[in-house]
Amino acid sequence: MTELADDRPARETTFAELVAARADDDRIGLCFEDSSWTWREVVAECRLRTALAGSGGHVGLFLENGPEHLFWLLGLALAGVPAVELNPTRRGAELARDVTHTDCRLLVTEPSRAEALDGLTDLPSMTVGTAAYADLLDEAGPAEIAPVDPKTIFSLVFTSGTTSAPKAVICTQGRLGRIAVQQRDRRALTRDDVFYVVMPMFHSNALMAGIAPAVATGGRIVLRRKFSASGFLPDVRRHGVTFFNYVGKPLSYILATTEKPDDADNPLRIAFGNEAAEPDIHEFARRFGCTVIDSYGSSEGEIRLNRVPGTPPGSLGVAEPGTLVIDPDTLRECPPAKFDENGALLNADEAIGEIVDTMGAAKFEGYYNNPEATAKRVRNGWTWSGDLAYRDADGYWYFAGRTDDWLRVDGENIAAAPVERLLSRYDQFADVAVYAVPDEHVGDQIMAAVTLSPDQAFDAASFVTFLKAQPDLGTKWTPRYIRLMDALPRTPTNKVLKRPLRAEARDTTDPLYEHRNGTYELRTP
Repeated sequence: MTELADDRPARETTFAELVAARADDDRIGLCFEDSSWTWREVVAECRLRTALAGSGGHVGLFLENGPEHLFWLLGLALAGVPAVELNPTRRGAELARDVTHTDCRLLVTEPSRAEALDGLTDLPSMTVGTAAYADLLDEAGPAEIAPVDPKTIFSLVFTSGTTSAPKAVICTQGRLGRIAVQQRDRRALTRDDVFYVVMPMFHSNALMAGIAPAVATGGRIVLRRKFSASGFLPDVRRHGVTFFNYVGKPLSYILATTEKPDDADNPLRIAFGNEAAEPDIHEFARRFGCTVIDSYGSSEGEIRLNRVPGTPPGSLGVAEPGTLVIDPDTLRECPPAKFDENGALLNADEAIGEIVDTMGAAKFEGYYNNPEATAKRVRNGWTWSGDLAYRDADGYWYFAGRTDDWLRVDGENIAAAPVERLLSRYDQFADVAVYAVPDEHVGDQIMAAVTLSPDQAFDAASFVTFLKAQPDLGTKWTPRYIRLMDALPRTPTNKVLKRPLRAEARDTTDPLYEHRNGTYELRTP
């Protein structure tokens, strides 16, 4: 068993301490639509919610982005009461399961979502924005602020559930305090920064990449109910936004708006997030005159890859000490990738492995009420990400997909992500998802579900010509099937859901092209 390493400081600053430190701050701390609050006012509002929360148990938040969501989130931090961020896309039995699984004793919702909770549970609930709720606030009065232990659970945030049932990731007060301070220091953020928080607040990106460093610095949070590509630049200019956090496709959506000569005339300094497409990272930085920091990071918090100067196109960057590519069968580090003169990966079978942190198990705080999932993630004293990657001889890493993204074609293992990156070069494709469909003769066939760029139609001859011109096209990489979709299925945080695509396979009414006789022919039902 490998000895567990732990880089936590001797005394951790809790997130509750960081919130409490804003109590006497008269600078503007929150802007939402046409309203604003000083940090002093924000903390005062939070203390009212602290009083309503009481003590003990977990409180489920079923809220949109908005001031109430922030007041409850920070108020629960001050109370030392765990906040359960409930996914607003789940309904019925699935939502009831999430509530029960996380031991909620109180639910907080709003009028637009209250109906989804009707008859779902016997738990008490509060609906913000109602007269009854206003009376409760008036009666409550501000709670006193008391110390909170760093080991106290701050939040339970569900994973996206792209490959299995969502799991509730534990984040303690100490961990979030550490993340907030690290974010502040790594990005050289100060109280003069303005944080644009438009990603959904039930997801860890909004909390850890946006809200937490804003609280740590005493900077200003500009909160928006929903992300808007067309509203992005006007908001940045109106509020003086300097820091923008994202996950998934927002950069692409913003870049799809009409470019103007003065787009770079804005105060934005940093766009920080993950899962942006490589071309979008560079184009966004050029067009808006800012630095884009796109990194790989797990919701569980212990694994991170960072792009550094000199990172090759398509690479995730470099790993922190102890993060390795491991063969799950041998538990040995995979050898570096080898490429031919055209950049094609030659040794995928031995070079691709799982991203593993051999020093981070002590930092992983587990999945709530799910020992099986926790044990699957922590094995051999290591934390296993569930993601595949390979690294080149210079130590730069490349994403290869999820562990269930392996395809076995004609006896050869193929990872989905490199094929997706290649197909994304084709100008007619706006979005690409590659996955396996079963074949009784050769194991798997490659299917690509794609959306087309505006005003484009699929041209089989053009696509075949494109494939032939790609020097790094693997011998087994040519998709057998191309499925044309209006939109790929995605989570609320824009991660592609491949499970339904795999389940449907060829059973679809979407236009489906099959590779036959050197070209692509439209299949008929």
